Amino acid sequence: MKLSALFVLLTIFGSYPGPSVEVSSGAAWPQNSTQGSSSSTVTPRQAAELRADLLDARKGYLAAAHAYEDILKDDPRNATLLNKTGVAYQAMGSSELAERYYKKSLRVDKNFATALNNLGTLEYSEERFGAAIKYYRKALEHQSDRATVYSNLGYAYAASHQYPKALDAFSKALAIDPDFYSHHGGAGPLIEQRTAADPGMLFYLLAKSYAKIGDVDHTIQYLKLARDDGYKNFAAAVKDADFAPVIENPQVREALQLPPRPPAGGAAGAKTPS
Repeated sequence: MKLSALFVLLTIFGSYPGPSVEVSSGAAWPQNSTQGSSSSTVTPRQAAELRADLLDARKGYLAAAHAYEDILKDDPRNATLLNKTGVAYQAMGSSELAERYYKKSLRVDKNFATALNNLGTLEYSEERFGAAIKYYRKALEHQSDRATVYSNLGYAYAASHQYPKALDAFSKALAIDPDFYSHHGGAGPLIEQRTAADPGMLFYLLAKSYAKIGDVDHTIQYLKLARDDGYKNFAAAVKDADFAPVIENPQVREALQLPPRPPAGGAAGAKTPS
């Protein structure tokens, strides 16, 4: 099947959703041997996986799961496909089936960080935060450059009230991708956690993480979200070293509900506006 067949699939199933969906197991697609041609060949097996990925991206989760399972009949020890099947089942709320496929994936490759992360998200959803933390930490032992996993770890630490560790995890996520929390949570084999039991505290921790790196705009954004979700202990930021890089910014002070600084050289005894 020539590359043109790929466009037929895209016409049938809709536009390709972008980089948030992984469409192969990591191996490069074979190149056409015809010299001077830029076309690539797509095998029936690759076309089948692409079709399943597109079904998943279009939220046809049950159809996607069944499509992955059909491929697995001939390739039962493919850790990536087993994980993708688990993701599809998790998306439709079938946690038991999702867990079964993630664990099958790990039986094939015990160091598969993506499946370890996804098991952590299942534990998090059941409020077993200690178990979630163990899965996330184990995933990071095998792949330490994933902002998503550090972020998930931060959510789990925050949910278990381990706030310094949560802050550290969020900071590491931002060190890998400074714009990480500006992205929309995407589909794909690596599941990202974006819900919290205490959103106000979570947003405040994210504001601290951005303040540490001097990112004023995101600091303000998350301080406002923290305020909207009921967080009140903003006065502590004045003596918090993490806020030091941005604390003099008037908009940050406003978001923290602090009085503005008096102008330099102002009249002695002048009152600070409330």
